[in-house]
Amino acid sequence: MINDKLQKIWYGGDYNPEQWEAPEWAEDERMFKLAGIDVATINVFSWALIQPSEDTYDFSTLDELIDRLYKNGTYVCLATATGAHPAWMAHRYPEVTRVDVQGRKRKFGGRHNSNPNSPVFRKFAAKLAGKLAERYKDHPGLVAWHISNEFSGYDYSEQSAAAFRVWLQERYGTLDALNKAWNTRFWGHTFYDWEEIVVPNELSEEWNGNRTNFQGISLDYRRFMSNSLLECYKLEYNAIKEHSTNIPVTTNLMGFYPELDYFEWAKYMDVISWDNYPSLDTPVSFTAMTHDLMRGLKNGQPFMLMEQTPSQQNWQPYNSLKRPGVMRLWSYQAVARGADTVLFFQLRRSIGACEKYHGAVIEHVGHEHTRVFRECAELGKELEQLGSQLLDARGQAEIGIIYDWENRWALDLSSGPSVALDYVNEVHKYYDALYQQNIEADMIGVEENLSKYKIVIAPVLYMIKPGFAAKVEAFVQAGGTFITTYFSGIVNENDLVTVGGYPGELRKVLGIWSEEIDALLPGMSNELVMNKEWGALSTSYTCDLLCDLIHPEGAEVLAQYGTDFYKGMPALTVNNFGEGKAYYVATSPEARFLQGFLANLCAEQGIQPLVSAPTGIESVQRVKDGVSYLFLLNHTEGELSVDIGTAVRTDILGGEELKGTVVVPSRGVLILKGDPLNA
Repeated sequence: MINDKLQKIWYGGDYNPEQWEAPEWAEDERMFKLAGIDVATINVFSWALIQPSEDTYDFSTLDELIDRLYKNGTYVCLATATGAHPAWMAHRYPEVTRVDVQGRKRKFGGRHNSNPNSPVFRKFAAKLAGKLAERYKDHPGLVAWHISNEFSGYDYSEQSAAAFRVWLQERYGTLDALNKAWNTRFWGHTFYDWEEIVVPNELSEEWNGNRTNFQGISLDYRRFMSNSLLECYKLEYNAIKEHSTNIPVTTNLMGFYPELDYFEWAKYMDVISWDNYPSLDTPVSFTAMTHDLMRGLKNGQPFMLMEQTPSQQNWQPYNSLKRPGVMRLWSYQAVARGADTVLFFQLRRSIGACEKYHGAVIEHVGHEHTRVFRECAELGKELEQLGSQLLDARGQAEIGIIYDWENRWALDLSSGPSVALDYVNEVHKYYDALYQQNIEADMIGVEENLSKYKIVIAPVLYMIKPGFAAKVEAFVQAGGTFITTYFSGIVNENDLVTVGGYPGELRKVLGIWSEEIDALLPGMSNELVMNKEWGALSTSYTCDLLCDLIHPEGAEVLAQYGTDFYKGMPALTVNNFGEGKAYYVATSPEARFLQGFLANLCAEQGIQPLVSAPTGIESVQRVKDGVSYLFLLNHTEGELSVDIGTAVRTDILGGEELKGTVVVPSRGVLILKGDPLNA
């Protein structure tokens, strides 16, 4: 439970009453009650109001707001307001603004415009967080702390360059070790003094986003900047904890956001929170995978859905409305996958600037007679009805899918083999193949304990970190099933190739070596031809993107390529290793193959789908105290039937007892209570 002051799924969101005048505040409070809103996230961007000058703090307005909300029955998630520094700070201390990747010095404006390595910024941010914690630590309405907002953006200033050199000295110890790690003898880059090292931006090594001449320095700069921003978070976290030890602290993450290593960040967060903004055409399974990733950051611990829109975004190319029922459906999707809160950005629409057309519970018309408000109020009643029964419920997946941010950075920075290689998309292909069959999977990091899973999937694990190969070998030796793919096991943590044959440190457990890697042009494809019928697999399947040309070293060949000069070479292998098996998928096959392949492996390991359901149904299970809560989500515009088995389950929203075939309405949700499935 996030905070036992409020023992239900929290409902509310970002509230910015400083953007309008007092007459609206009473109306807000009236409508909050109508909608069932019980948590407001406040003070997110109020630094300039709280601290109008360097030596002046004014908390009177915030005092009144917190007291007023609590009196109205609304608890607060209190932000530290450090997501955007005040104008006076940038004017008086120009060092607090960033330098961009092109070497241009920023002026005041926007947000996330603070240099994370500026001592001035760090001093003021930590001081403000500490003052807030000291003042409000005992307020009965406080249920959570919210540090800054959506940490993001790199800096390339001289302050960051100096801090980078210090970070490098701590990481490598000596210049000899650094030069070796970065392979600086290439192109005569050898460094003889720490001061010779400059940041890798478009004035030095990089161009066009993730293109770079030296992967080692660019990879390390991403590690460094992720750590720099994390240090800013930790400064505020520690300042809060000096005064407020019993209130959970979070900051809102952004799913697969590329710049920060969230597995590292999660170690310093009391609870994960994140902002969910899919487009109308985002695959539902991708959103599901993102929720699962957020849950996986802290080993399956429930998370906070900190932001979503009740209707539409303002910043996407096409800001489509959520159709009737979709807000409720997507809210329950988050709950099904581990959210113990349903919070929006925002509670009342802004009247000016870039977010004035971002959706809100209270629209510009200002009253409750809107479709969006009616839907929000109906959901609020349901969440009140659910009470505490879902809080702290956990998943029970027997499959883990590995995702690693540093591996993503290394792949993005790689000088080959294909610009079409997208790590996140390739991971999603495997996740989606399970999702479409109603088979659950956890999203996990490379530090996760693999032994709790029967199957571990690591698509395109290009980078092998120290100790990971040994962990895989132990997992397979003990009876686990391991799957990896083309372009895996290529480099170490410094992006240096592991010589002696791909897939490097994974070669032993996989029982193969890879001689060459063919990159297929757009529109080109090959065939993956099965050697024999195997369960759901037979005949041939289309593959594209990359084709590894591999040789068995003890592994059994299950499929081969159907065309080109490497026709007949292995495309799919399995290696018996100890009590388990390790599979190598040498190319990127079509979805039909992946579904059949993973279905076969699940059958071998006794992993069953949660339900038998048609396409369009999402099924998820959360378990608490030996009781299962089965979520059935219909993402289509027509009703669909689902076979839930012969055991009786209770619909906790409708109260009806159900078994056998049940009907899920269009964009509808069933939450069925009963005995755990596949226990």
